[in-house]
Amino acid sequence: MKRVFDLACIATVAAGFNLNGFVLGDAQTPITSEIPLSTRNYWMRKANEAVVIHGKTPCPFAAFGSVIVNHTAGGLGQLVCMGANDVASGNPTLHGEIAAINNCSAILTDPHGPFRLTGSEAEQAWADLSLYTNAEPCPMCASAIRWGGFKELVFGTSVTFLEKRGWRQIPLSAGELFRYATSLDTKTTLLKGILSNETDVYFDWQFDASRPCPKGCARGKIDCQPIDN
Repeated sequence: MKRVFDLACIATVAAGFNLNGFVLGDAQTPITSEIPLSTRNYWMRKANEAVVIHGKTPCPFAAFGSVIVNHTAGGLGQLVCMGANDVASGNPTLHGEIAAINNCSAILTDPHGPFRLTGSEAEQAWADLSLYTNAEPCPMCASAIRWGGFKELVFGTSVTFLEKRGWRQIPLSAGELFRYATSLDTKTTLLKGILSNETDVYFDWQFDASRPCPKGCARGKIDCQPIDN
């Protein structure tokens, strides 16, 4: 069967521990991987950019963004698609990760696009792809990622940080949810805390007027607003 991506394995994390089909990397522990940290940081910045592009502002309120990357393409990797939180559309499932998965599904199976996969081929392609998201996925999104069989889940800001900053969360971490995926026949490598010093800024200001705004924004009467050039 035709595969869109080379089946060369994406490097897995040597640091951390293996538990029920996933590897949990520790952000405070150096991660040993064939994919350098500079590359990880590059794609995490692209996840931040996804929300800026979607929201047309450097300080979107719901700044949850994701990119899906093919690291088997070599070099920095190949961007397949991106997505940003769009629950304001009226669809409560359109978190950044789900939006990205939906966008990739459309791109991979587009009969006039670069990949032109069948549905079954697209299902297999997820195993070669890494999903980068600037904040830890909620249980809904983490479940979708595991059901999809992604090669990697890479996130920046933790759900613990989000809760401390006033974001309503279902208090179940991605790692904890992955522990329930024992019956799935796929493995998803989990890397956490990547570039969190930059991703945290996007979620730090919404519920505390004393917190700094993201770059390119300044505090208005209530929210952070773009600085006019």
